[in-house]
Amino acid sequence: MDATRSPISSRRVALHYWCMATWMATFVLLCSGGIVTSKGVGMSVPDWPTTFGYNMFFFPISSWVGGIFHEHLHRLIASGIGLMTMILTVSTLAVEPRRWVKNLAAIAFIAVCIQGLLGGLRVSLFKNEIGIFHGMLAQSFFCLLGILTVSTSPRFLRGNWDLFLPHPFLKKIVLLATALIFVQLALGASMRHAHLGLSIPDFPLAYGNILPDTSAPTIEKINEARLADSQMPTTAAQIWLQMAHRTMAFVILGVVVAVAALTFSNPIARAASAWGAAWLGMILCQVALGAWTVWSNKAADVATAHMALGALSLVVGVIFTFRLFRASDSNRFTVPDDLHSSNLTRVA
Repeated sequence: MDATRSPISSRRVALHYWCMATWMATFVLLCSGGIVTSKGVGMSVPDWPTTFGYNMFFFPISSWVGGIFHEHLHRLIASGIGLMTMILTVSTLAVEPRRWVKNLAAIAFIAVCIQGLLGGLRVSLFKNEIGIFHGMLAQSFFCLLGILTVSTSPRFLRGNWDLFLPHPFLKKIVLLATALIFVQLALGASMRHAHLGLSIPDFPLAYGNILPDTSAPTIEKINEARLADSQMPTTAAQIWLQMAHRTMAFVILGVVVAVAALTFSNPIARAASAWGAAWLGMILCQVALGAWTVWSNKAADVATAHMALGALSLVVGVIFTFRLFRASDSNRFTVPDDLHSSNLTRVA
């Protein structure tokens, strides 16, 4: 029987849809966490695992007001994701024959347990640094679920998902861009969890200059103005952290432009042109949202959209990288010397 038409058991199809549901729910959780951080309401509920002494699942709805609403809702969504991940892991171990997929599911369950613990420690220990690790583990968990969703899909199981000619340089540059996006999200998390607002209030310049003056007298004047405007004082380190974030944004844009250009110009890489174009579009929107975040004085909805699109850009990069390396590792293709370029772009 043709492998592309071979039947897939209903249990494995159901597992795929459960992976997809968990993945989508995790994106909602990321957005919820982004709102909590952007609004600065992460400590609106000061105890954990209880909520003002209540079992969190029985906390009165009438008390869901202000920042408590956002923080408590985030906890409830996180608990739901934990349950969904537990079901996903058990189902994968029961249904999935591939050992590497079982391992990924087990890692996902361990990750969600650690994630919940980090969230609790962030509250109980009142440590901003824990919030950074909490946020980055959330991004990694989201990407892991994306790989699980892809690898359990019928198209992947039939061998069609990665059936194309790999370009040896494309996979390396896509991996580089993905790694840079992960570093960029870590920089962004460090800025958000400092809870100082915008250390540089203007864009594309920085305090009217290409490079900001961070001498001690200048920082003192900046903080005098910030305190007069009821803002937290900043530091030279935070200003340069934001400058690093801005610089990295344009580096990523340049690398992704190179990815897109390669997919459109090279006959072998052209099979991935849709991926390159979509990724470039996301990065361009991300840069625009970053600028809007500054111009809006870090409005919570804009900052959250910026964070959410960053998460989507990362997961696209991870899945794109996975696809390219899968095609490269499969070794199912040989390229004859006389193969015409028109045949190199075919995707089964």
